[in-house]
Amino acid sequence: MTKIVIVLYPDPESGYPPRYARDVVPTIPSYPNGQTAPTPAAIDFIPGELLGSVSGGLGLVDWLRGLGHEVVVTSDKEGPDSELDKHLPDADVVISQPFWPAYLTPERIERATRLKLAITAGIGSDHVDLRTAIDRRITVAEVTYSNSISVAEHTVMQVLALVRDYLPQHQIVRDGGWNIADAVQRSYDLEGLDVGVFAAGRIGRAVLERLAPFAVKLHYTDRYRLPEDVEARLGLIWHESIVDLVPHVDVLTVHAPLTEETEGLIDDALLAKFRRGSYIVNPARGAIADRDAIVRALESGRLAGYAGDVWFPQPAPADHPWRTMPHHGMTPHTSGTSLSAQARYAAGTREILEAFLAGKPIRSEYLIVDGGDYAGTGAHSYKTR
Repeated sequence: MTKIVIVLYPDPESGYPPRYARDVVPTIPSYPNGQTAPTPAAIDFIPGELLGSVSGGLGLVDWLRGLGHEVVVTSDKEGPDSELDKHLPDADVVISQPFWPAYLTPERIERATRLKLAITAGIGSDHVDLRTAIDRRITVAEVTYSNSISVAEHTVMQVLALVRDYLPQHQIVRDGGWNIADAVQRSYDLEGLDVGVFAAGRIGRAVLERLAPFAVKLHYTDRYRLPEDVEARLGLIWHESIVDLVPHVDVLTVHAPLTEETEGLIDDALLAKFRRGSYIVNPARGAIADRDAIVRALESGRLAGYAGDVWFPQPAPADHPWRTMPHHGMTPHTSGTSLSAQARYAAGTREILEAFLAGKPIRSEYLIVDGGDYAGTGAHSYKTR
């Protein structure tokens, strides 16, 4: 018997949905790079259901219990008396989501003496201390590409919302007003602006592809330069580093993983290099930006707007200054957990578990750490040069 602890976000305050806004979601058989979508042997859910909350259980609970495994599903993950901490010592598998992360710190991993596999239902595994996982030879896996396009769409939405200053205009309507001058005093066209992408992997490249039709001037930086034909088709200007990039752009979108190199990277010194009145959209990781430096830049006018859906820590406390800073368009970490995305990352989580429980190799695309080192996608995204 295997003990599997699944940490998910709580159900809606109004209760688990009895019905949904739409009856179906499209089936996506493969991704833009040719990688096939998850291919589990079966699924025990209807695509489009709310799977990422406790009652949804990622559609895994009945299947796993039917095989005789012990399954714990909880949203209680904070503090030494939490359900997560209570069950860690004899857990073989921990499944979490980046939107409601179960932080597997070195201390927690030390107590999890039976832990063999940590799965991210979604993408982004920095809530697991990867160095400790390597030392303990714990496998870390995520459902690569399952919600990359979801995040890219959210990014484009937030770019437009900031530049056009959509949120205050919508609030005027909700408040019963109609003052056009108030509504447009910070509203600009995206057309003709310089837009830069920091890290042009799966999400960043999808953002470039989706912004190109807006007749913007596209810039990017990445440790791996895109093929020449892609640069030519999209009219991309490549820059050696983010320091070289930011003086040339009006909008920056951030898609890098959180590593020692990127933590706190967007600080006062880097922000001073931006054009005055620039915008940042960060759907990557909150800790890539210096929290207080962002607030100062918005208050001074160095930045005209900041948006994203990633915070540090998560969930963000009620007094987090990003909740009340001026000219922001922040959301909770929802970009990658649309109902459409949940169907894919739940299926991918089951595919990983099917392989693990059968003693078969996990897809290379899903691997972050394996066999005591970075592996698969992890070797590409997290391993430093």
